[in-house]
Amino acid sequence: MQSVKIQVPFLDLKAHHDPIRAEIMAAMAEVIDANAFAGGKFVTKFEDEYAAFCGTKFCVGVGNGTDSLWFSLLALGIKAGDEVITPPMTFMATAEAITYAGAKPVFVDIDPKTFTIDVTKIEAAITPRTKAIMPVHLFGQCADMDPILEIATKHNLIVVEDAAQAQGTLYKGRKAGSIGHAGSFSFYPGKNLGAWGEAGAITTNDPVLREALQMYREHGQKKKYYHDVVGWNGRMDGLQAAVLSVKLKYLDKANDGRRRAAARYNQLLAGTAGVALPIEADYGRHIYHVYAVRVSNRDTVLKKLGEQGISAGIHYPVPVHLQNAYANLGYKRGDFPVSEACGETFLSLPMFPELTDLQIETVASALKSSLSH
Repeated sequence: MQSVKIQVPFLDLKAHHDPIRAEIMAAMAEVIDANAFAGGKFVTKFEDEYAAFCGTKFCVGVGNGTDSLWFSLLALGIKAGDEVITPPMTFMATAEAITYAGAKPVFVDIDPKTFTIDVTKIEAAITPRTKAIMPVHLFGQCADMDPILEIATKHNLIVVEDAAQAQGTLYKGRKAGSIGHAGSFSFYPGKNLGAWGEAGAITTNDPVLREALQMYREHGQKKKYYHDVVGWNGRMDGLQAAVLSVKLKYLDKANDGRRRAAARYNQLLAGTAGVALPIEADYGRHIYHVYAVRVSNRDTVLKKLGEQGISAGIHYPVPVHLQNAYANLGYKRGDFPVSEACGETFLSLPMFPELTDLQIETVASALKSSLSH
């Protein structure tokens, strides 16, 4: 009798949501009954809960993660002619937010072990126009924040944490989003804490910044029809807030599930020729939003995994400095060799809290088989 090939999805939101579906539907029904769809009490409730989770005084819910980056920069005074230092190995939104604030992204390469910004290279990128540093907590691992804060203090710079992939990540016991002047989060459905649509948030301990953020998400108004700045329509909607309030209660357990899966991958793949496994920095707690290994002939391996029923992914094949959209900045191949090498070799294996041991073993076996060919 022929054995049935096990299919392993890259992400299984159905497995993630089914156990709490009734609870989420009930929470959404409350929003519908209250007709509190744009902002409102359900958003305020989530903001309070998420601020408490992150260990900050305030949280401002917004429409998506890109808004959270953009509004953070605007509210902190970043403007045309300014420069913001950030790594090129990130999702495009990091740089887009800088551009839409009127500033210029200035890239610094990543550390080859943590895949976060290389703190030893930041000061060399600072110019008289530099106003902020935006470290990216890539794949669920915090950047090394203490040296970043020291540099920022020395040069009077703002620090905005791009924590889009870091809901619950720890740095020396502190939650991501509680360390810089502001922390920016995405709740895109596939994130560790994901909405049932688009949503984002900014965390901060600064009451003045909180007020400015609330203004920018509401068309620049503190009072209806009285506009102090040119803002945007960037509110979080009540339905998404209700979903997030339910899912937040299970986030720690979900992150533990990802760490369990990562530990099993590490165990099964340890010593495998041709594979570089992700490393958890000794200063923090990785939450493995993405479990990215590095392999040569990545595209071939990806194809072979697909032939064996394994859905893997790539984060991110083209670093931002090599994107056509930023050709005007004048960067070229070879400027950031670590980011470029990672873009050519990163392979993201299936990662979600509900991964079974059988699924993990199937992926590991398929990867070894793909590499051997």
